[in-house]
Amino acid sequence: MATDAAPARRDPPLDCALCPRLVAERGANGTSHPDWHNAPVASFGPVGAGLLIVGLAPGLKGANRTGRPFTGDYAGDLLYATLDKFAFSDGSYDARPDDGLALRNCRITNAVRCLPPKNKPIGAEVRACRPYLLAELSMPPAPRVILALGRVAHETTLDALGEKRAAHPFGHGARHPLADGRVLYDSYHCSRYNTQTRRLTAEMFEAVFAAIRNELD
Repeated sequence: MATDAAPARRDPPLDCALCPRLVAERGANGTSHPDWHNAPVASFGPVGAGLLIVGLAPGLKGANRTGRPFTGDYAGDLLYATLDKFAFSDGSYDARPDDGLALRNCRITNAVRCLPPKNKPIGAEVRACRPYLLAELSMPPAPRVILALGRVAHETTLDALGEKRAAHPFGHGARHPLADGRVLYDSYHCSRYNTQTRRLTAEMFEAVFAAIRNELD
């Protein structure tokens, strides 16, 4: 069973063995696709960035394949286009880790660093990865603004910071002032499912980033 380990590092090792179910999933994908990343995915972007974006977990054909968060699937297409529009990136996103894209005052991580079966991590796996998220949130210089993409990212961010969930209910576009002076924003996850069902539109997503840009500026 996954445990609440407390590593003093931002990213898990490539052979992380904390979660047996995720290790088995990595092994199966390694057999089917030996040329893919198939390992925990490190955060992307400059350390000390003012904005930390917290996603759910690597996608099968996205970060699990390419080794860079939100790279190679539809969620990345929308996210990186939006980052570019609000001046959080330099260069062009080309859905591959060697496209030369660099983030500006922005860093991206995931609540769970390995691909979960059916894109659904269980609670023990979220808890096992939480110390890595806490490292991202607390190692100086810490981000001033946090954006949680989806409820799982929202809740594990609150748990990592010792904030009460009841005091900060998840909601798209919600802004939550935190006890340490930072601010947590929420958005529906930029997944293909959410955009195809119109639960999240590009305009809704951009509105959140516009608020964040104003906050940081």
